[in-house]
Amino acid sequence: MSEITRLHTGQRSSKIVMHGDTIYLTGQVGTAGESIQQQTRECLEKIDGLLAEVGSDNTRLLHVTIWLADMQDFAAMNEVWNAWVPEGHSPARACGESRLARPELLVEFIVTAAKP
Repeated sequence: MSEITRLHTGQRSSKIVMHGDTIYLTGQVGTAGESIQQQTRECLEKIDGLLAEVGSDNTRLLHVTIWLADMQDFAAMNEVWNAWVPEGHSPARACGESRLARPELLVEFIVTAAKP
């Protein structure tokens, strides 16, 4: 049986959980009050950093769930997303509207990726 490894573990969650060859990241948000594009960029930068910490990157994405506070931000968020995802490496993805933890947060990304 594969071990479960947790990194940056707090009372509520771990930023990274690994099991077998799968990496799970906690939800990533940007700076509250910034634009949807800026919050998206910040989320993706955090994802890059966490994946790099365990030797992976955005070419190894398996599934991404994106929560938007308002679906009217879908196109603007996708402009940043489309520039970030390497061609030919698009993950399975879901995007929906949800009330986030604070009203100033516009987007949250939840990532599952593979180890190299």
